[in-house]
Amino acid sequence: MSENKAFDVVKDGNFRKFLSYRFLLTVATLMQSVIVGWHMYSLTNSVFYLGLIGLVEVLPQVSVSLFAGHFIDIWNRKKMILNTSVLLLLGSSILLVYSIPSLHSFSRFGVFPLFITIFLTGFVRGVLMPAHVALLGQLVPRENLAKAATWNSAIWHIAAVLGPAIGGLVYGFFGLVAAYSFVFSFFLLAVIAIALVSVEHKPLLREGSEGVFVSIREGIRFVFKSEMLLGAFSLDMFAVLFGGAVALLPVFASDILKVGPEGLGFLRSCPAIGAIFMSFLLMAKTPGKNAGKLLLCAVFAFGLCMIGFALSTNFFLSAALLLLSGVFDNVSVVIRSTILQLYTPNEMRGRVAAVNSIFIGSSNELGAFESGTAARFMGLVPSVIFGGAMTLVVVGLATKFAPGLRRLSLKE
Repeated sequence: MSENKAFDVVKDGNFRKFLSYRFLLTVATLMQSVIVGWHMYSLTNSVFYLGLIGLVEVLPQVSVSLFAGHFIDIWNRKKMILNTSVLLLLGSSILLVYSIPSLHSFSRFGVFPLFITIFLTGFVRGVLMPAHVALLGQLVPRENLAKAATWNSAIWHIAAVLGPAIGGLVYGFFGLVAAYSFVFSFFLLAVIAIALVSVEHKPLLREGSEGVFVSIREGIRFVFKSEMLLGAFSLDMFAVLFGGAVALLPVFASDILKVGPEGLGFLRSCPAIGAIFMSFLLMAKTPGKNAGKLLLCAVFAFGLCMIGFALSTNFFLSAALLLLSGVFDNVSVVIRSTILQLYTPNEMRGRVAAVNSIFIGSSNELGAFESGTAARFMGLVPSVIFGGAMTLVVVGLATKFAPGLRRLSLKE
């Protein structure tokens, strides 16, 4: 892909506004994630509570996603995103008020307000994850979908570097109230950015033309009939479910690497730094003929990075392994996103993206719960080694039993 072609898609003003919204929303969301994780651990000193954060977030996300996918294919996608994003402002305001020392919220309510906000965030994610995918496919022409998916991934990961870093630094140097104030401000800017996006609403399904459950079944059936969609979604789901160690980073930062919230923010940013590097490589050369083999190799390498991270007691080595994990993970993200956009008709993108969010989005939170639970019963380091090893096993099974995935080819 030439440099001009790589930048063609960002010449569109609406797409740039959408990317700005995604950037601001991601910065705010990941700032909040880092701050809530460290805040929760400082209040409870419990790895189980850190894992429970993932479970509390995933339950509403999974519950609402499939229904959201149906209505995304009926209602105005931009307005759905705008209205749902406003709920994140509400959640961040709860955290801000909770953090004011003079209110003594922890002694009065415990960690209940934190979990209320986490639950609300999960509900919002259940709507926004498929809605973002569907709106992206509506904003750019088909010939630019692969490039748009790569840009979307790059912007997300740039924000994923800045969000945890800003969150950790502001928390570490200025305190909890300032940190949650920053989160609220970024969410507010994100709402303004998506409000400026102009997109024509053309109903793809007539409301009431078919039952909600019939519509949802149609989207599920479409995914399960597509070997490429099902194979890519499943591989990434199990890799994230077992291989992620992000939920336990506050414990590694505090108890093993001893680097405090500032170091935690940097560690959280490292996978995204690696992903940004890979995103720019993929802009120059998108995955093509050997995309399936590349996907399997990348997930295998991701598992190895997680095992190495678990064994490391050196901050710089740990950071380097997390950076490499982001490099390999981004290959999977871009290939999966490109498959979804290219092989899903526009009128079904909401429902198929909703199924994808169940596979992929929920696996992050379930993976966090799995990590916290495993750490409680197996110990911190053995639990992460176990997760990385299970990722390698999943890749081996996919290589043997999913020949179509091995032969996957993507052409521009």
